[in-house]
Amino acid sequence: MDIEKIIPTGFSGCISICQKEKILYQKAYGYADLPNKVLNNMDTRFATASAGKVFVAVGILQLVEQGKLHLEDTIGALLALDWKQIDTEITVWQLLTHTSGIPDYFDESVMTEYEDLWVDFPNYRIRSNKDLLPLFIHKPMMYPKGSRFQYNNTGFVVLAMILEQITGMEFDKYLENSIFVPCNMAHTGYYELDRLPARCAANYIFDRERNDFRTNIYSVDVKGTGAGGAFTTVGDIRLFWKNLLSYKLLSPAMTENMLSRHSGENQCYGYGIWLKKAVNNYNPYFQGCDPGVSFISSFDREKQILITLVSNYGDNVWKLKRELEGVLNEN
Repeated sequence: MDIEKIIPTGFSGCISICQKEKILYQKAYGYADLPNKVLNNMDTRFATASAGKVFVAVGILQLVEQGKLHLEDTIGALLALDWKQIDTEITVWQLLTHTSGIPDYFDESVMTEYEDLWVDFPNYRIRSNKDLLPLFIHKPMMYPKGSRFQYNNTGFVVLAMILEQITGMEFDKYLENSIFVPCNMAHTGYYELDRLPARCAANYIFDRERNDFRTNIYSVDVKGTGAGGAFTTVGDIRLFWKNLLSYKLLSPAMTENMLSRHSGENQCYGYGIWLKKAVNNYNPYFQGCDPGVSFISSFDREKQILITLVSNYGDNVWKLKRELEGVLNEN
């Protein structure tokens, strides 16, 4: 496969393409630390933005299978908060499928720059899910619950709060115990930007005024929440898919339910995961985009091909993925 020809000049991140247990292509590009010229490698931990929603969804579905939670349970019954104008009859199912109408603290239909959130509210205050409450709790519903699909970050923050309420643990610790450790994902976690462990890539934003790069440390939550923010490696993502699709995390029935279409039309959605229509089924993928962060990981169920792309420069991994698929189809 002549993949090198389609990799954009200046791309920074990792590419991994596997078919079943065989690695077809993998390579790291660019710098994890630009000023010190520290190269990215296959063990570099990258931020993944909204991709972490898939981990929260698995955690919620595990609790459902354990009988500790039901998809029909409501936020009013589960969380003792003053919900103001928010409908307390919103269900877990509606949160999982982006059909809740709960006010989104970052409404991507009207806001384009995530870092605009922190103009009046310092990002260093966001170190837990409840820290995001002031950004949405006083807002009205976006639409009546259950009436339509609209991607929603707040919904997964609330799901993470539900995880914490039921388990008595911080959501990231619960995900570590229930997903990352069982999958041997030793390089995955939710880390604070001012306490990053070793081998984490810095994320860079191009500053057009100064014609150079700056890091995103003032542009994103200082620690990830239910809406996203996990750090991981492409190898750990491969382990996640392997365990999910071999029913090690959820039962076969619940796994297939998770990967079935529950909402969305042009863009279809399961539980915490996107779905692309294929000939005989849907191909699942999860993705994320923040200032300086871009990530996508998709699995072709018919061809058994897993493609994971991540960039710490916010490169267009979606365009690159389409080009890679074109090369794969030619071979």
